[in-house]
Amino acid sequence: MDGTMIPIVKTTPSTDDDKIIDRRKTRYCCWKEARLSLVEIPKEKKTIIVGTVGTVDEVGKQLLHGAIRAGIGDNTKVHAIGDGASWIVNQVMGLFGERASYLIDFYHLCEYVAAAAPRTNEQQQKNWLKKQKQALKKNQVLKVLNNLSNRMEAEHLADKFTPVRVCSRYIKNRLEYMNYKGAIDADLPIGSGQIESAHRYVIQQRLTLTGSWWTVENADDMLALRILRVNHDWQSYWLNLSPESSSLTQAV
Repeated sequence: MDGTMIPIVKTTPSTDDDKIIDRRKTRYCCWKEARLSLVEIPKEKKTIIVGTVGTVDEVGKQLLHGAIRAGIGDNTKVHAIGDGASWIVNQVMGLFGERASYLIDFYHLCEYVAAAAPRTNEQQQKNWLKKQKQALKKNQVLKVLNNLSNRMEAEHLADKFTPVRVCSRYIKNRLEYMNYKGAIDADLPIGSGQIESAHRYVIQQRLTLTGSWWTVENADDMLALRILRVNHDWQSYWLNLSPESSSLTQAV
């Protein structure tokens, strides 16, 4: 599960029934998160993508629908990957409970670790980062924290000036979601690259075009159509909706 921001335009409704207000003069632009979830059966190439511009609870319902479509059963173990956002963890654990394990996306974590690397020469930075990655993959998280603690910045400094402290705090707050060795030993992924890629070709390719702004309703509808296409449900959806729509194959 992951989210990406899309451009949204809103208008202020008129409160005067006797006066028609030009809505172009009352509009304002903002950004809203569109969220995708990707479900995959291990060792199978087929994936199922769901998504919405709605609330996190709606995202959770869609994730459950995708899992059911993938064939989840009462005894199915769920291996979930995402960044450190609490809404993702809450949805996964709320939906699947004890049969679910959650893992922080390894590459997302490494961005924090890389930012905290010693400010020495480039080769030394690479060597240091490589050692921290190796330790994390062996579940030696305390070793990484110890390496960070030796270079902790002063407490009075703001977070933007303290990458070591930020990294250490990020890890400490998510220790229970860093069982990388267990995932590797079970031949399960430790990165969420597939959902990152899906954001590019499902959402960003269409909904973040230069100069484009969407109402929430239209963005959600367009996202639904994009997901129909990527899940290979385009023809079956229109056929089930109306027999007369069988010839509708226009690209979205």
